[in-house]
Amino acid sequence: MKHSFVTKPIPYTNHNTALTTVPKVRLYVERPERKENWFVNVGHVTDRGRWRTEPHAHPGYGQVIFVRNGRGVMNLEGSSVPFEAPCALLLPTECVHGLDYEVDVDRWVVTIEVSYLKQVNTKLREFIQLWNGPRIIPFAEAPETAAEFHRLIQALRDEVETRAMGHIVATEALLTSLLLMLVRGVKLDDAANEGAVEATSQELRLTERFRDLIDRHYRDNLQLQDYASKMGVSLVQLRAACAAATGQSPAKLIHARILTEAKRNLIFGDMTMEQIAYSLGFSDAAYFTRFFRKEIGQTPSQFRLAARERP
Repeated sequence: MKHSFVTKPIPYTNHNTALTTVPKVRLYVERPERKENWFVNVGHVTDRGRWRTEPHAHPGYGQVIFVRNGRGVMNLEGSSVPFEAPCALLLPTECVHGLDYEVDVDRWVVTIEVSYLKQVNTKLREFIQLWNGPRIIPFAEAPETAAEFHRLIQALRDEVETRAMGHIVATEALLTSLLLMLVRGVKLDDAANEGAVEATSQELRLTERFRDLIDRHYRDNLQLQDYASKMGVSLVQLRAACAAATGQSPAKLIHARILTEAKRNLIFGDMTMEQIAYSLGFSDAAYFTRFFRKEIGQTPSQFRLAARERP
């Protein structure tokens, strides 16, 4: 089957939301009363009427939301992004999002536990790139692909619910097929692809471990050697793995994580520049401002003002 859909560009327009912190929301699959272990959950939602959530983030898992019918607007990291069925919304772990579905939207929600998702991602470098950021993936120009995607999700739901012999192997196969459909149709980061080479499974796993460490220590102003030492590898090995898996240097990956958190604080929070700088491990606000302007092309104050002035 030919996959002809592409990733929809996401313009930057702000909801004018000012939150002190971004709420972290856990779903029922993580509640203590659920005694069985889970790694993939599939839900089908057909609420009558309008349905809306305020900006929030999910720790511990990623989501693929297949909107089969209807339309709405997503507040994505502070940007107001419209979507219309059929499409898939891909939301990585900790991605800040709010959803405003219009009347009677039919949607399927695939929730993937983060450690299991990372395990699947090591199968293919492009899987890691797919989850590098949130995406809206339209199927409007490929109805046959939308139908196949829907069929795969139904099969995944049935496999997860029946828990028949070999269901873990079958679930992984179906989930891999689902993600592969997205990868084949999505236009991944060309700049990253240019620098990337064919990565080995070991390099993919090493890069995922490095990302985990970044998430835990990006506020601590660690040096690259500190990261390498924690992982028990050399700087040469770390640089080679990141280049093969992502096409980027280890320092670039650290900077990207810091910038993501800085933008969230500027858009959703009410901290001063000094407070944001210190919270991200900078020695002073001036250093943070120079870093942000070099990477983004605006000072933090200009970025915050522009974000909150847009409707």
